[in-house]
Amino acid sequence: MSNVNFEQGGALGWDSQIEQESSFILLPAGEYEFKVEKMERATYQPSRNSSIQDTCPKAELTLSIQSEEHGEAKVFENLILHSKLEWKLSEFFIAIGQKKKGEAFTPNWGEVVGSTGRCELEINEYTTNKGQDRKNNRVATFLAPEDKPSNNGNAGFSF
Repeated sequence: MSNVNFEQGGALGWDSQIEQESSFILLPAGEYEFKVEKMERATYQPSRNSSIQDTCPKAELTLSIQSEEHGEAKVFENLILHSKLEWKLSEFFIAIGQKKKGEAFTPNWGEVVGSTGRCELEINEYTTNKGQDRKNNRVATFLAPEDKPSNNGNAGFSF
């Protein structure tokens, strides 16, 4: 099975060869460089408990993050296009160099894939519907290019 089929998803036959194994990597909290590997346009559907009660567009991002010690990890991040989260949109577009601080801006969504920047990751702990405790990485904040990286050994890969 090729990586292309795995990434796109698709049915396997009873006699299909399989080779893909779990590639999940949990990175330690800290600052990292990222590259936007994929972006899909989707629709945010609010839950009853959500502070955002409007159905609105969202961008589902797949970020590739390099770590010298742990290798390449994938982090999934949603950008919800709502006025309550405009700060997060600004933070992201400043991080990838499209927006300047303090200036109004219309995002160029066509240039998001392939963009690079820096972010601070945190470890998100959650419980699945089946009661299993799990952890994953989540973007705590997207960092402006002029913010100096901490010297924690996690950042430093160039894409």
